[in-house]
Order: sequence, then structure tokens, then C-alpha cells
Amino acid sequence: MAKRLIYLMVLPACLLALTHRVPAQTNAAPAPIVLHASRLLDVETGRMLTPGEVRVEGERIAEVGSAVAHPGGAQVIDLGDTTLLPGLIDSHVHLFLHPGAEDLQTVQEPVPQRTIMATLAARADLMAGYTAERDMGTEGAGSADTAVRNAINQGLIPGPRLRISGNAISILGGHEDAIGYNPEQRVLSNATYANNPAELIAVVREQIKEGADFIKIYETGEDSFQNGQFSTPYQYTEAELSAAVGEAARVGKRVAVHATGEPGALYAVRAGVASVDHAYQLSDETMRLMREKQIPAVPTFAIEEYFAEHPSSPEEATWGQLLEFHAQQFRKQLAAGVPMAVGSDVGPYAHGTQAREFVLMVKYGMTPLAALQADMINGAKLLGWQGQIGALKPSYFADIIAVPGNPLQEIGVLQRVAFVMKGGIVYRK
Repeated sequence: MAKRLIYLMVLPACLLALTHRVPAQTNAAPAPIVLHASRLLDVETGRMLTPGEVRVEGERIAEVGSAVAHPGGAQVIDLGDTTLLPGLIDSHVHLFLHPGAEDLQTVQEPVPQRTIMATLAARADLMAGYTAERDMGTEGAGSADTAVRNAINQGLIPGPRLRISGNAISILGGHEDAIGYNPEQRVLSNATYANNPAELIAVVREQIKEGADFIKIYETGEDSFQNGQFSTPYQYTEAELSAAVGEAARVGKRVAVHATGEPGALYAVRAGVASVDHAYQLSDETMRLMREKQIPAVPTFAIEEYFAEHPSSPEEATWGQLLEFHAQQFRKQLAAGVPMAVGSDVGPYAHGTQAREFVLMVKYGMTPLAALQADMINGAKLLGWQGQIGALKPSYFADIIAVPGNPLQEIGVLQRVAFVMKGGIVYRK
């Protein structure tokens, strides 16, 4: 009965999502759209245009300035006292997770149900202004995110542009394995096992076959934070990670790692990963190499704050202390010149609310402009879409949002997105 109720609740929402599908293609070119607002932020330079206008033709930006051409037949959308920005980028999301016990979602919820929930999560994120995301593992749903990405690309459902990784990779008994259950029950891990270089290469090949854009590997866990001291065991050696990085690179793809501390983070950076996600604690040598190789950290503060405020276990009750420790380490990382990207780890908390990450990154040491640049410039590069998203420039995709007020003065306005366009289609107005 409970499962039936879940499906009855989810189905109407899914049908509602389908009503926002991209209009069918026609032979006639769409009329130009001119967006007008009190302000427009050039994220690359920090310059604020007043007023600001963007002319959109088809799925691309044609012109940007304080006053652009208004061709005959153009639709003019006056957004009033708002600031025009590129669409937000979240470099660390979990579309297949929702609030509740993560480990039990795989056990209790079949993959079709989780896929339906993922489509609703994608819609919620888009409506909150996120026009591009990197899905960092389906947490036991295999390659189901391939279907979600493809449905978005085909205009069947609304959602951000996606880079997807399928199931994350971990060792037997490692992070996301079903530890603590009766072993006779054979509860599945939320990650795919690989225990040596040969197995890593085989799993990487399988995930790429199933549609992965990049590979997600758990490099550290389980974390421990006691008496102000943080520690975490590594899961793969540098040589093992190098095998995975090399295999992904063979077909033009990259590896991202969950790495909260040392020595795992150093092994990952030496192996040449694309990003170090979470990065609670980094050594001086790791930070030096990340600066030198331009490998960004993705701090994910919002998830730490959420667990600190909603503990479900004695271990999670210490997350408030861990958050303060991470904030101190983050300031050291900024001072050392470690590049940053913005990722929220949304999923365990509600999709569409993750702009809180910007507020925390500013609270813990970044300027609003630096946080926006980390999100849009570094995020576009991390997702492999540099030169196409992350700025309001001619020939870029028309992924545009508007927020009330001035985000350079109050970064929290990103939590109140008033307008969303992706690829020239208006999704929120």
C-alpha cells in the first residue's frame, strides 16, 4: 500500500513536468527575444551594466549590452529591477537521492521509481536557476542517469544540461558499501566494486559503454572527526587511480573523486583527476599541485550544514564541528591559490534549494564575485562546456537567469531566482 501511495503521489508531478517539455521543432525560425533588466553582470570582469539587455536568437545569444538591437517582430521581456546572469552551474549533485536515509533508498525503492524522482529533481533544479549540472553518481541506480540526460537533451522533460557518471566506483567494504547490515542479507553497495587496476579499467569501460560522460571514484572514507582531528583512509593508491584516469583519457573523458582528506587527495591530484570534491583537509603539497595543475576543489558546504542541523545519528551530530574545521581549511586553500568550483551535494536535502552553497562560500572567505566566477567560469570548464556556457556573450548558449537585487552586494539573492531561460526557451518567468 505504501509503495502504491508513493507512485500515486509521484505520477501527477511527473505529468506536470512533461507539460514543460521543449516545444516541437518547426521549420520557421523562432522570433528573436530581447531580455531587458535594470542590471546585467559580466561575470568575467565583474562589470555591472545598467541597464542590461540580451538579444537571443534561437538557442544562442546574439548580442549583449546596455542597449541591443530590437529587430522587427522581436519579443521583448522586461524583467524590471533584476540582474541578468548566466545560468547557475552545480558541479556536484545527486539527482537520484532525496531527503531520507541514503543507504535505504537503494534497498526500498526500485530503479524506475528513483528515475521518476530524478526527473522531478532535475526540473526543480532548473526552476531554481541551475541550467547545467554534473551528476556525481546515481547511488545504486546504475546507468539510469543516462536516460534522464538523454530525455532532457531530446526535449522530453525539463532539466539542466547534464554531465553524468552512472554509478560511482568504490572498493569492497568502502564508502557507500552496505556496512552494518546482516551480511547474510547481501545488501547491495550503492557503488560499483573495483578492487585493483584491472577491475578499475573494466568498470570504467562498462560505464562509458552505458553512457557516462565522466567517471566518479570514491577515494576516501569512512571519515573520522574526533577532538578536532580529521582523518580518512584512502581507498586507491596513486597507481590505481592513474590506471583509471588513463583509461578514461583514452576516450577523452575524465575522473572526478570524492576525496575528503589526505593522503587520498594527494594520490588523486598526482594521478591527474578533474576535481577533488569535498576537500575537507588538504596538505600543502596537494594544494600546491592543485594550483599548478588547475585542479579545482568543490567544497560542498551546504550538505555539511544540512546534516549538522538535521542529524540522524550520533556521528552526524558532530557535523557542525566538522563544518567549522572545513571552513578553516577552506580559507587556507583560498590563500594557497587552490581553484574552486561550486557544488552543493544536493539530494540528501531538497533539490532546488542548493544556492545556499553560494552563501556559505562567501561566509567562509570568498567575495560574491569570486564565488560567481568559481561557479560559472570554473564550472563551465569542469563540465567541458567552456566557451559555450558560464557567460553572457554572443554565440554562447542562451542560458540566462534573473535575480532580484544585486548579487555582488547580497549573494543570497541567488536563492530567489525570478526568471530562467535555457537554450533560448523560457522555463520560469
